[in-house]
Amino acid sequence: MATRKLHLKDSHEAMMLFGQHDQNLRALEQTYGVQIFGRGHVLSIRGTPSRIEKAISAIDEMRGGLGRERRSTDLLAPVSEAPGEAAFTNNLGKAVRPKTAGQRLYVEAIAKSDMVVAIGPAGTGKTYLAVACALAALKAGQVTKIILTRPVVEAGEKLGFLPGDFYEKVNPYLRPLYDAFHTMLGPDRFRLYRDEETIEIVPLAYMRGRTLENAFIILDEGQNATPEQMKMFLTRMGMGSRIVVNGDVTQIDLENKRHSGLVNLPTILQGIAGIQIVHMTEIDVVRHALVKEVLRAYTDWEKKSV
Repeated sequence: MATRKLHLKDSHEAMMLFGQHDQNLRALEQTYGVQIFGRGHVLSIRGTPSRIEKAISAIDEMRGGLGRERRSTDLLAPVSEAPGEAAFTNNLGKAVRPKTAGQRLYVEAIAKSDMVVAIGPAGTGKTYLAVACALAALKAGQVTKIILTRPVVEAGEKLGFLPGDFYEKVNPYLRPLYDAFHTMLGPDRFRLYRDEETIEIVPLAYMRGRTLENAFIILDEGQNATPEQMKMFLTRMGMGSRIVVNGDVTQIDLENKRHSGLVNLPTILQGIAGIQIVHMTEIDVVRHALVKEVLRAYTDWEKKSV
């Protein structure tokens, strides 16, 4: 298998060439038996050399046919600031949309701010929508890579003694992040992006000492990060980068639940320009209807137990 890259002229040519929901690229894949990945103004074509050459010839013909015609069609809107519009379109052409008022505020905050902190219960789409927005930013060329991280509380310092390679060691703890990418990209495209390190999924402990530029960085399960880890993570931010911190302060797995770096984060960051804090509730849960009832029951029980 080989990979060739094509550099397009500009965003207009990319939009016209890709087609709505990348339908032109998918048609080329089926016709020539290759894999085609578009990111910004660059096309990556993967397959056997002979098939790649045939696909490139077809693409060159398509580019020639575009001519100088200019249209104002919005076919690749990556992150929409309008409530309810798609945050991303997955590999099957299905739009990923915010479904509640809280989710819409969340997506809008990510579109407008370089740093967003989202706090809310399970099932509110915090991770899923952040991944959608990250992929949209990558596709639009706004960032060059996506980094997802999560505290590996259960493994502690024993991670290095687990069997298997690096990905096998951390897979049980980072699996929800893989699932989101598999759903939106498909397993093949996700593996390619991971192998090229366009997408990086790492435990929080591995973030120390790095400066991350032109990256979309997501911290998942932020409630399990200590204040020291949270400070370390937030200060990894380099030029051209964006950060999203997600978490649920009712599901802290630390031995000392008061030692969570997420609980006081809204107070610490309050009033800083460029940072938005989004709070979601059980109203924003989009899982099975019973999940809302379970959350409500636990909330009532905890209030009575105080």
